[in-house]
Amino acid sequence: MENSLYITLSRQEALRRQMDVVSNNIANMNTTGFKSQRMLFLEYLERPDRQGDRMSFVQDYGLLRNVDAGPLTVTNNDLDVALRGEGYFAVETLTGTRYNRGGAFQLNNNREIVDHSGLPVLDTNNQRIAVPADATQIRIAGDGTVSTEAGPLGKLKIVTFADQQKMMELGGGLYEANQEEIAVEQPQVTQGAIEGSNVQSVVEMTQMIDVLRTYQNVQKMIDTEHERIRGAIGKLARAQ
Repeated sequence: MENSLYITLSRQEALRRQMDVVSNNIANMNTTGFKSQRMLFLEYLERPDRQGDRMSFVQDYGLLRNVDAGPLTVTNNDLDVALRGEGYFAVETLTGTRYNRGGAFQLNNNREIVDHSGLPVLDTNNQRIAVPADATQIRIAGDGTVSTEAGPLGKLKIVTFADQQKMMELGGGLYEANQEEIAVEQPQVTQGAIEGSNVQSVVEMTQMIDVLRTYQNVQKMIDTEHERIRGAIGKLARAQ
């Protein structure tokens, strides 16, 4: 195969993965606290042999997460909580503590505060927060303190990390972090609201169209090069 086909195929493969990322962003436009992502590309140079010129390939080497806060939607639900600043809520899973910004909380059968997936929300002592059965009002202060008319129940554990780009997305706005937790000293918690996805629909749709058109143009280049090679082989066969 000609070197030009290798190069165009590397570009086409990178575009296919870029389309997957854009599609995932669009699919999560309405996911509470979701953060959009972008592909990162670089030029990969390779010299096929000692005498040949270097070939320039396209290589995608990672994802960049947009950690900017999404828009707030007021719900007036006492268990809906939004973070206006930095930080992540800590939730308990079977494999350890995980993190998210989806503050659409609710109560499970044990009257414990859980997230939309049913994962218990942790307090600063890494304990679940249970609401008494006779409680009629749940208040969540700006610093994350949860209380009822009977008194405080605990304080939401809100942490951040030195490098948020290294956090691994597990789906549904849930993250795993193999880093040391950094407690957010002055969290900005808003009760009765949720943070929406920071995906911008118009930007993502424009990006999808651009990727599709570029993919089609690359395919035309591959088809043209293929026909050129076929024509050259045919001429050589007739010459012999």
